[in-house]
Amino acid sequence: MYGNPLNAYQKTAKNTMSGRELEAHALTSAAMRLKEFQTKWDPATESGYSELACAIQQNQKLWSIFQAELSTDDHPLPARLREQLLSVSLFVDKQSFDVLAHPSPEKIKSLVDINLAIAAGLRGAPAMAA
Repeated sequence: MYGNPLNAYQKTAKNTMSGRELEAHALTSAAMRLKEFQTKWDPATESGYSELACAIQQNQKLWSIFQAELSTDDHPLPARLREQLLSVSLFVDKQSFDVLAHPSPEKIKSLVDINLAIAAGLRGAPAMAA
C-alpha cells in the first residue's frame, strides 16, 4: 500500500530541499552510483559495461543541466566562478567519453571526486573522501 518507505522519504526530502541542496544531492547520488562501479570493477561483461554506460550518461545529463544553467547571462554566480565550473564540466564530458572508450577505475574515480567536491561546496562542507 505505501510502497518502499525509503522512496517515500526521499521524495519528501527532495520536495523540501533548496536548489543548492538538490544539486548537491544529485551530484552525490551520481557519484555514489559511479563509485559502485569503481569499487566493483567488472566492465568485461556486457551487462557490466551497459550499466556503467548508464551511470556515466546519468552523470553527463546532470552536468549538461549545469552547463546550460551556468551559460545563462542572468546566472547569479560571479562570472569567474561560472567559467571555472564550465571548465570543470568540459573535463567531466571529456573524462566521461574517455571512460566509455577505455574504461578504468582510475578514470571513474576522478568523476566521483569531482562530484563529491562540488557537492561539498554546495553544502558548505569539506569534501568527502572517495
